[in-house]
Amino acid sequence: MSENNEGKELLLKAMKACSGREYCVSDIKTMLEKWGSDDEEMNEKVIRKLLAESFISEPRYSRAYALDHFRYSHWGKVKISMGLRNKKISEEDIACGLEAIDDEEYMTLLKKVVDDQRRKIKAKNRFDLKGKLLRHAKGKGFESRLVYEVINSLFSE
Repeated sequence: MSENNEGKELLLKAMKACSGREYCVSDIKTMLEKWGSDDEEMNEKVIRKLLAESFISEPRYSRAYALDHFRYSHWGKVKISMGLRNKKISEEDIACGLEAIDDEEYMTLLKKVVDDQRRKIKAKNRFDLKGKLLRHAKGKGFESRLVYEVINSLFSE
């Protein structure tokens, strides 16, 4: 098969994949490698074409990733930003994605995560309970400062 036909075939395959859901550049690079394309120059042409025709957009991907992981996986901003960095998303695009999360909705979810965990765990004393709640919420990617606020507000009631 000629290189030109192979490039068109890969482009069409990538366009079809991108029309079904959001992908970032690193996802597309991985897909192209998985599909057997080892020609870096051709892969870059495919990616440039996808970017030019808005099949992939890093800011759009970042917003979708942030909102999906926030709403469905109940992740905090720290864990979401780490996930986006692993996908090689720029800091500006990560900030754009995190801005899509409503602050009020964010705090509501954090309170729900802490409260749900509070009902599930057994603790020897109040100090032990606070520690377990803190570790759980931080493991979900919520900021320490906000977690402390929520935990302290729960125990001041």
